[in-house]
Amino acid sequence: MTMNKILVKLYVPIIEEQYDVWIPLNKRIYNVIHLLIKAVNEFSDGYYQPQEMPNLYDKSTANPFDPNLTVKETSIRNGSEIILL
Repeated sequence: MTMNKILVKLYVPIIEEQYDVWIPLNKRIYNVIHLLIKAVNEFSDGYYQPQEMPNLYDKSTANPFDPNLTVKETSIRNGSEIILL
C-alpha cells in the first residue's frame, strides 16, 4: 500500500494559527492551496477568508512552492512545515 498523503504543519500567520494537516501527494500545489483555504476556513469557524489567492511557502527557506508542481515534485515531506500566506 502506498501512502498518498503526508502530514505537514501548516502555519497561517494572518490568523495566528497553526494546524497539522494531511495533504495529497498527487495534487498540484494550486489545488492544495484551495484545499487548505477551505480547511482553514472550517477550522477557524469562517474567520479565514483571504481576499487574494495565498501562496504556499517552505518555512525553513521562506521560498514559495511552484503552484504548477505536484506535492511529490516539491521538497514537501512528512513533517514539513509550510506557511499559507
